[in-house]
Amino acid sequence: MSTPSDSQRMEKIVSLCKRRGFIFQSSEIYGGLNGCWDYGPLGVELKRNLKNYWWRVMVHEREDVVGMDGSILMNRAVWKASGHEDTFSDPMVDCRSCKARLRADQLVDKKGVKQCPNCGGKDLTEPRAFNLMFKTYVGATEDESSITYLRPETAQAIFLQFKNILEVSRKKLPFGIAQIGKAFRNEINPRNFTFRSREFEQMELEYFCRAEEGMKWLDYWLEERLKFYENVGIPRAKLHARKVPDEECAFYSKGTYDIEYDFPFGRQELEGVAYRTDYDLSQHQKASGKSLEYFDEETKQKFIPHVVEPSAGVDRTVLALICEAYAEDEAPDEKGKMETRTVLRFHPRMAPIKCAVFPLLKNKEQLVAKAKEIVDLLRPHMNVFYDESGAIGRRYRRQDEIGTPFGVTIDFETLGEKDRQLQDTVTLRDRDSMKQERVKILDLMQLLSQRIA
Repeated sequence: MSTPSDSQRMEKIVSLCKRRGFIFQSSEIYGGLNGCWDYGPLGVELKRNLKNYWWRVMVHEREDVVGMDGSILMNRAVWKASGHEDTFSDPMVDCRSCKARLRADQLVDKKGVKQCPNCGGKDLTEPRAFNLMFKTYVGATEDESSITYLRPETAQAIFLQFKNILEVSRKKLPFGIAQIGKAFRNEINPRNFTFRSREFEQMELEYFCRAEEGMKWLDYWLEERLKFYENVGIPRAKLHARKVPDEECAFYSKGTYDIEYDFPFGRQELEGVAYRTDYDLSQHQKASGKSLEYFDEETKQKFIPHVVEPSAGVDRTVLALICEAYAEDEAPDEKGKMETRTVLRFHPRMAPIKCAVFPLLKNKEQLVAKAKEIVDLLRPHMNVFYDESGAIGRRYRRQDEIGTPFGVTIDFETLGEKDRQLQDTVTLRDRDSMKQERVKILDLMQLLSQRIA
């Protein structure tokens, strides 16, 4: 079987996402809105599984992290103090030939001459700063006094609530505040499917520590985050921890790593792990006039903590999970003839549907009744799909294509018609190996739970 090229592979992934209900173009019936995407029934489950697992690992399984959920709209003064209003911009260039609007770093360099990547034109405007924040107005009047912005990142809400959370959680340094939420950036040229979008979600941790421990925690969190991606099904071989050169870092950063993944369209960033020093808290303390200092009970010192920030993109990680899971192999059809099988090999804990339940025949009342009993048994514990239509092989293929790791078939052996010893057993099929085993219904729940975890 020939291997598809990276561009063909990406086309197949985008097609599957729409066909099977992972991701749709936003506002599609009106021609869409560039850089905005809607998650369908399977996509929302995959996304929720990712966010729930991140929250479990980062908050519930740790003593030193608490959560919050900040507002998308904040006082304009926040964005002035943080520097976003003045400096949160990309250099933008227009191509006069094809009228494309591009980020300056998207231009193609041929023999020292900058060219448009779309038409090859060399008639380009000079780069100019383009602020990426979406501007809006709060209140009944649209004037200078009512301007604010949709947040371009989730971090600032954490810094603003640092003192309140410190008091109510009674944590001591080092400790972290975690948040999952939407952010918005008016990207000049959204591209690569959901990778670069104008509306996206972040999973972000601000981990507060003493200045002398900042570099230690930067290294610690880099390793923790790499482990996280392995645990959701992205192999270490496809991940790259890139040390960002000093000249590319924010001026206040003492060290930043980009965790990158090998997408079909190239190596791209999934997450940044940045040591932001005490810049953010210091800026907000200075601008607001309110103390954001930490009081150390032991040394009786007051100081502004430093912070290490692992900041991951939900949508980018979902796309990486789909790209990593996508595979084509060969499997026999009903007549034993080999055919191409499309399969999403999600890690079971990420799979949108964990188990599909099939009665062998839909017109055999006892098989259907038993199958629905098993659905009722499993449904309180996992997302289950019931399917009784079509040949059993076709039903397996449909579930393979959406990444369901386990299939349970209720057949005549389940009813004890052929062998009394097999009564109340089912066929459990594994998505990846396609192997089947007989399992007692009594053991099914425990067995599936172990394999999913």
